[in-house]
Amino acid sequence: MTTLFDPFRIGDIEVANRFAMAPLTRNRSPNAVPTELSVTYYTQRATAGLIITEGTAISPQGQGYADVPGLYAPEQLAAWRKVTDAVHAEGGKIVTQLWHVGRVSHESLQPGGSKPVAPSAIRAKSKTYLVNADGTGTFAETSEPRALEASEIPDIVEDYRRAARAAVKEAGFDGIELHAANGYLIDQFLRSGSNHRTDQYGGSIENRTRFLFEVVEAVVDEIGGGRVGIRLSPVTPANDASDPDPQPLFEHVAAGLGTYGLAYIHVIEGATGGDRAFQQGEKPFDYAAFKSAYRNAGGTGAWMVNNGYDQKLAEEAVSSGHADMVAFGKLFIANPDLVRRFKEGLPLNEPRKETFYGGGAQGLIDYPFAA
Repeated sequence: MTTLFDPFRIGDIEVANRFAMAPLTRNRSPNAVPTELSVTYYTQRATAGLIITEGTAISPQGQGYADVPGLYAPEQLAAWRKVTDAVHAEGGKIVTQLWHVGRVSHESLQPGGSKPVAPSAIRAKSKTYLVNADGTGTFAETSEPRALEASEIPDIVEDYRRAARAAVKEAGFDGIELHAANGYLIDQFLRSGSNHRTDQYGGSIENRTRFLFEVVEAVVDEIGGGRVGIRLSPVTPANDASDPDPQPLFEHVAAGLGTYGLAYIHVIEGATGGDRAFQQGEKPFDYAAFKSAYRNAGGTGAWMVNNGYDQKLAEEAVSSGHADMVAFGKLFIANPDLVRRFKEGLPLNEPRKETFYGGGAQGLIDYPFAA
């Protein structure tokens, strides 16, 4: 019987166990550059089979929150190299999550104070995180976006390609995860609630998925499918994401992804950070059919699940074949040695929510290891 502690191969990446550290925004990279705190933070958690970094912007335009890291400037790549070298020295494996937030941004975070970009000029009913002049953090309503011209889209695809190449060849990551979930740019193109376009990128499911597949093809061409994962959230309402009929949309996505030889598919089940049974539309989402659409199209990548998993639920998911890996978020924030705690039945630290976003070492690297 397969267990959480069994080694595994994810595409081209050999991992020590079935634990993944989920991507977790922590807002502690001033000027979009990771610090020595990031080195310590990720190295403390290197016993995870796979670390997925916090969302990392592919361009200045892709930034949507204060003090989140980037992958587009030499100083950022050099800083990330310190992280990957340290994690590898501890025997860990680490990929970075490539992020373009689209409309989930604020004019103060955009180059020249310009409007954020989106498939359509529809403001997200959501908030972003800003840093005040005195250094304190605050949440603010997102700014009204402008609709991307079709002629601009190839440049964003190239931003993804460049970021993937830089991540692996310069920053030393084992691979990348495309953030196509939680109402950010790729997800905005997928969903009819945020995509009202009438050109080749809007309307039909085939058109709304076009941008996603262009990005996937670009990064796979650049670094190989065995080093590419993708995160999807079929029914989450996060960041005002909505579609009245997600089942055919995401089965089409899954079938298309099955042809690229990807390392893994990372699925958020239900509402991100909330109700696992959440649904959009009239019917509950059929995750088994979603997975089957991927497998039937030839997809061999690991199936990674996320959202509200505790040890019991995770063990059942892996032993039953529902999933190959399980991603843990808040549990890894509070328990850098989560793998050991699960294996030895040790009590868990409780996460301190007030320190999730912004700040310094407190709430980032000061959670104790088990004695």
